[in-house]
Amino acid sequence: MAIDVDMGRRFYLILVTVLFFGFLSACLPFALRLSPSLFENLAASVFEECDPEIAKTAIPANLKLLEGLLKSDPTNRDILATLSMGYAGYGLLFVEPGDPERASQIYVRALDYGFEALGPLGKEIRNLEADRSAIEDALSALGKKDFKALFWATLSWTAWINLNLDKPAAFAQLPASEACLKRVLQLDAPYMHGLPHILAGVSLSARPPLFGGDPNKAKSHFQQALKLGQRRFFLAQYYFARYYAVRVQDKVLFLDLLHEIMDARPQELQDVCLINTIIQHEAGKLVRQADELFL
Repeated sequence: MAIDVDMGRRFYLILVTVLFFGFLSACLPFALRLSPSLFENLAASVFEECDPEIAKTAIPANLKLLEGLLKSDPTNRDILATLSMGYAGYGLLFVEPGDPERASQIYVRALDYGFEALGPLGKEIRNLEADRSAIEDALSALGKKDFKALFWATLSWTAWINLNLDKPAAFAQLPASEACLKRVLQLDAPYMHGLPHILAGVSLSARPPLFGGDPNKAKSHFQQALKLGQRRFFLAQYYFARYYAVRVQDKVLFLDLLHEIMDARPQELQDVCLINTIIQHEAGKLVRQADELFL
């Protein structure tokens, strides 16, 4: 009889455990959808971190945590958009400077998440067999609520293209990525201190005129970004120097922009302290390459 009681207790504990975790699994997607600010706060805390080493260690762990949560709620657009932002930022800040090939792979991962966050419209936009009007129709159907997913997918797509301009596949994807960038600027050009304008400036500077490059338009976008960020978001000066100034071979502008970054304080914009700190370091490295970049 004692054995039967013991077995009964074990069965009861197993039953309670199964019911508890079954309940938790069922409720987790519901709880995640009630807390969209959780993911915004997570991203904000990373960008506010002024110590790059802490961020470099934390970001991959946070991304894997988010991917684990995604398994419990595979269509959660907040998680998908945050993953797109996270992988794009990680690739841009920590991978591309030293390993462009690996960065390309990370950008693909980021744009996959971003377009997945846009649902069926994301598939239409990314369909390279669709004509330009179909892509533009899909983009016009996107609103403010879709902006972050679209922006980080567009940033990742543009970054991937810029790293692969020696491949025909990159040029084949230019029209769709340009349409995405145009819609991003329409929806929220001042986002993150003018980051969409910076992205447009990079895109127009990096490509030769034969493939849609336009230094004059690029300059206008960079100047607008500098204005929106009050010259305190170093990414504007850095990419203005790295892409536009090198493209037009303006060494004076190149050095002025980079020294402006090196003489400033990254903490002046707390919400992008991580980006500013890393870019300040990269600016010093780029200054030392001046003689190689200018004839």
